[in-house]
Amino acid sequence: MDPRIPRLRRKLSAVPFQPLRSHSFGEEKHRFFLGPKLAEAHVAAFEAAHDIDLPDAYRQFLTHIGGSGAAPFYGLIPLERCSLLVMNPPGEPGTPRGFEDAGSGAHEGDLFLHIIEMGCTDVCVIAVTGPLVGRVVIGNSDGFWGPNVSSATDFLDWYERWLNHMSAGRDNRALELTSPRLRGHPNRHRLAPKI
Repeated sequence: MDPRIPRLRRKLSAVPFQPLRSHSFGEEKHRFFLGPKLAEAHVAAFEAAHDIDLPDAYRQFLTHIGGSGAAPFYGLIPLERCSLLVMNPPGEPGTPRGFEDAGSGAHEGDLFLHIIEMGCTDVCVIAVTGPLVGRVVIGNSDGFWGPNVSSATDFLDWYERWLNHMSAGRDNRALELTSPRLRGHPNRHRLAPKI
């Protein structure tokens, strides 16, 4: 088990009771509670059904911390409801790229798993193939903004950063969880939350 997991559990249990904490957008849905941890067999069956390997840090979160619930925005989507996406082909230099359903069978392009419910057509995904494996990426399915690649090295770092920001009283718009040098485009077409 990753040594960060006990620390994340402690931080998550403390956040709701801190008087100066941020009130995270969407927390009314998850109320900082997590769904049950997933059995290894459940995760392995999902991987086999989709012919993927989940990034280790995300897999450890699911099997040692919780399988749904408390996370930025409306929370972590239960694994059985997560969908595989591909990023749309690049357009003109500097234009945002959206995401679409990967479908079944052979995939062209890198695969991303939709893991966080953000609302509307905004998506928070984790790369499961390609050079960004394990990194969290946010964007908009229709390509209105993004994609923005998190500067966190993996899901556990990303999740801990969120907990730290909540404890410090910084709301979603101030999270700054994406790295400017890793953004997939130079300008946004609309103000979007940063994760």
